[in-house]
Amino acid sequence: MLLGPLLVLLLLGGASSASAHATLESTDPGDGSVLGRAPDRVTLTFSESVGLRDDSFRILDPGGHRVRTADAGRADGRSDTARVDLPADLGEGTYTVAWRVVSADSHPASGAFTFSVGKPSATSAPVDAGPSEDPLTATLHKTARYLAYLAAALLIGVAAFVALCRPPDTTGLRRPLAAGWWTLLGTTLALLVLRAPYEAGTGPADALDADALAGTLTSRPGVLLLARLALLAPVALLLIRTARDGRHRSPWATATGAVLAVALALTWSAGEHASAGLQVPLAMTSFVLHLLATAVWLGGLVALLTTLRTAPDAATAARFSRVALASVTVLAVTGVYQSWRGLGSWQALTGTTYGRLLLAKVALVALTLAAAAVSRRWTTALATGETLVRQGERQRERERERDRIPEPILERVPAGPPPDLERSTPEPSTAEPSAQEPSAPEPPTPGAPSMGTPSTGAPSTGTPSAADALRRGLRRSVLAEAVVAAVVLMVTTVLTSTVPGRAADEAARSAPAGGVLPASVTEVPFDLGDSARGTVQITLDPGRTGDNAVQAVVFGPDGALAAVPELRLSFTLPDKDIGPIEARLVDRGGYWSANTLTLPLPGTWTMRTTVRVSEIDQVTESRRIRIES
Repeated sequence: MLLGPLLVLLLLGGASSASAHATLESTDPGDGSVLGRAPDRVTLTFSESVGLRDDSFRILDPGGHRVRTADAGRADGRSDTARVDLPADLGEGTYTVAWRVVSADSHPASGAFTFSVGKPSATSAPVDAGPSEDPLTATLHKTARYLAYLAAALLIGVAAFVALCRPPDTTGLRRPLAAGWWTLLGTTLALLVLRAPYEAGTGPADALDADALAGTLTSRPGVLLLARLALLAPVALLLIRTARDGRHRSPWATATGAVLAVALALTWSAGEHASAGLQVPLAMTSFVLHLLATAVWLGGLVALLTTLRTAPDAATAARFSRVALASVTVLAVTGVYQSWRGLGSWQALTGTTYGRLLLAKVALVALTLAAAAVSRRWTTALATGETLVRQGERQRERERERDRIPEPILERVPAGPPPDLERSTPEPSTAEPSAQEPSAPEPPTPGAPSMGTPSTGAPSTGTPSAADALRRGLRRSVLAEAVVAAVVLMVTTVLTSTVPGRAADEAARSAPAGGVLPASVTEVPFDLGDSARGTVQITLDPGRTGDNAVQAVVFGPDGALAAVPELRLSFTLPDKDIGPIEARLVDRGGYWSANTLTLPLPGTWTMRTTVRVSEIDQVTESRRIRIES
């Protein structure tokens, strides 16, 4: 089974571009653009379909006040766009657009960018994307998601254990079945009421908002949670009926339970990473199989532990060993596919949070498989020991039968000699022994077992005490396997709410256009003479290594735009003896810009700004700026 991680690495090389989280691909107006007149609307285009909220857009004016806008809508009816109309009276200055949407996989995404009308503001409002997430709401939501996965694994896995492994006594398994059902009910209700504040990034108190809850019930995540609640009703009826009638092994109950288990798994599959990106039908099928295999394995381990305590049976443990092997095979195949689909590149394996979590999961799965191998050896030893115990008991029973004289035969044997010998045989003397006294036993035949002593020829592994020791060892190894598997499920829950490697790469590539990364803005004062001073506002977008776009605006002493004959800009990295690198600025009629400036290395660069204030006079100022990788 450790072949799975290797296959993940082998498959990564041929991955194509796709994502399972929505990433911003373009904005209209563009981030940092300066427009001659106010735009009529703001349009965002994403990598996949997104859900809109009442507060999907927040437009802030140059003073930081919110601009009143209409409700968000779509551009040309496309589900991968978001659009909001702007009022016609926008004034001059820099505006901030903060946006928040819900990805197709039910996770919120947010960001912000700026654009200017007429000229950039001398001091613009800071770019604020709004609340990312409330820590308490996020913690409660993640906890509820994990407990929901755990409850589903317990419910489905224990039911599958009863149907497939056929334990002799299922009385002790009713409690974990009930615990799984009630926990899944409670966590589903919690996820339903926490959905609105989770999407909005607000505190859990907003879960009491009736309007927000009503909006959740009509959204896709809310509908899926309602479907899960509806499925729990027939699940409860099936559990009650099988417990009452003892028909847990009937084909009807098994088929009905399988259908309900698949339906429950679909309520997760349709709301997670599998529901967006490439190969959606195949991905959803793989997710369902992966979740069911996890449930059969993890829930079966809990059921096996319970069975070993209440009604230990080696045959049941052996059957579960075969079921667990099939489950692990399904987990490996589906896990390889989902890893390839989520990562998309070699670099994402170590360069993204998703990839590092996946490596941790692989290590934990390897540890779980090691514990499973130990459990399998204990199961084999226990089955062999119980067989020897039964053989020894049968041998001792046969010896007891041979050692026993049937009473009816004693009653039919006459007390004296046969009648035909009474006349020819002299009457015995009173000194002679009585005919009814038993004679001395004959010496036993060499090599024959003693008739009155139980056989002791069974091996030590076949004694009841040895079998009990084997059961204790099996319980310990199964407990270790279940604990590590529960940790694996926890990591899996975190993975389902983490941006996949593909989407992280796409977000990084589209960040300069989408404004996800903040631009570097530097103001450089310069002397105009006669105690007058002007300012050059220089924007590097995104202000990191690689290609950058440069915009520069010159302001006079009164803060208004100022026209200058020439503006030059160069960058030097003294520590690496790189530069100067010239930014070829072009006068755009109100501001200066360069489409591409390549800064190859991170570090503290020296930016030299030269402003020609007249035909013969120029001023040069230097500033140190930090360029990150």
